[in-house]
Amino acid sequence: MMPDLKYDVIIAGAGAAGLIAAGRAALSGKKVLLLEKMRQPGRKLRITGKGRCNITNSDTIDEFIKHIHPKGRFLKHAFLNFFSKDIIKLFEELGVETVLERGGRIFPKNGSAPDVVRALEKWVKDTNCDIQLNSRLTDLIIENGTAIGVKIRHNGKIESIFSDFVLMCTGGCSYPATGSDGSVFKILKDLGHEIVNLRPSLVPIETAGGLAKSLMGLSLKNVRAVVWVNGKKQAEDFGEMIFTHFGLSGPIILTLSRIAVDALLKGTEVEISIDLKPALDEQKLDKRLQRDLNEHGKKQIENIFKMLLPSKMIPVFLDELKINPGKLANQVSSRERRKIRMLMKDLRFKVTGYRSFDEAIITAGGVSTNEIHSKTMESKLIKNLYFAGEMIDLDADTGGYNLQIAYSTAWLAAGSCGY
Repeated sequence: MMPDLKYDVIIAGAGAAGLIAAGRAALSGKKVLLLEKMRQPGRKLRITGKGRCNITNSDTIDEFIKHIHPKGRFLKHAFLNFFSKDIIKLFEELGVETVLERGGRIFPKNGSAPDVVRALEKWVKDTNCDIQLNSRLTDLIIENGTAIGVKIRHNGKIESIFSDFVLMCTGGCSYPATGSDGSVFKILKDLGHEIVNLRPSLVPIETAGGLAKSLMGLSLKNVRAVVWVNGKKQAEDFGEMIFTHFGLSGPIILTLSRIAVDALLKGTEVEISIDLKPALDEQKLDKRLQRDLNEHGKKQIENIFKMLLPSKMIPVFLDELKINPGKLANQVSSRERRKIRMLMKDLRFKVTGYRSFDEAIITAGGVSTNEIHSKTMESKLIKNLYFAGEMIDLDADTGGYNLQIAYSTAWLAAGSCGY
């Protein structure tokens, strides 16, 4: 590539946001260059949703915004401009059929994230957008407060490429092996942009003691998790979770992790409580326990628990309760019954930490929304510089919300270049 080659739009980063932005910009007749530091586009998108790609969610805009932090309303205009129905329509036009699953989650019908990337890549190429791989952004070229190009390292050499507009879609810091290592944030900070504290989000949680490790591999469904900060209930979620060798993971834990991480960073005490029987309040659960103990009085308590708990949890539960597994049901005291009930309703873990960006699905923090025009995604500090996707200080719960942020901000930004 010639160093003095000029484009209308340069897009840095060929992830979900970059691919959408490239296609959108090229469709409007612009000469577009899409740069990617890795050897192939969409590396992170290929593994999202455990390789199935949770494309988006069927929630309304108002419901969507409730799942986004810290300022979901910032995206109102972007969502009105391009939303879930639009990305679903685009994918169907590209040959990717979608299906609606539990919780409003939208997936490709064939369950293949790589197919989603291939469809987007073909679409971008069909729009005659230039794609250059193995090109790491090293700097932005700014002249009189206006972005006029980028500097990249390609084939061991530094090249300058010029354009009328620069659109940043380089992602956050999560899963750095896929290319999103956060290195661009230093460039933006040096140019005067505020970078809100970067930290892992939708990330597994580390807990004290050996309780979680003793249950390692056990997956629970239909349970409720509550996060407590300094003894005060902060949030809860209902659904699935899993125990690991270091602590807790799974959908509901990941959703609550943002609160836990922020609280830990402030030095506060954090606990997560698991309600194993959320369908029963304490009174109903106590009646259930009394009935089972009375009806099966000659059975050992270990066998009674088989009607109430997953088998892997029984020995751990008995150990926590300090009850002999051979004790007969009719010998269980009211005090012991109360302890059983309390443990089932409040299996508590002290949170000591969280996993690194290597295991985080998304990045919290990024370029401050205070410095981005919500109706265009243009920088308020540097003219003709735009942002989209995970690099903005916006992150969301699991369920397809984060990818929709990428699509919507990218579509708006690309469509705003030159208008």
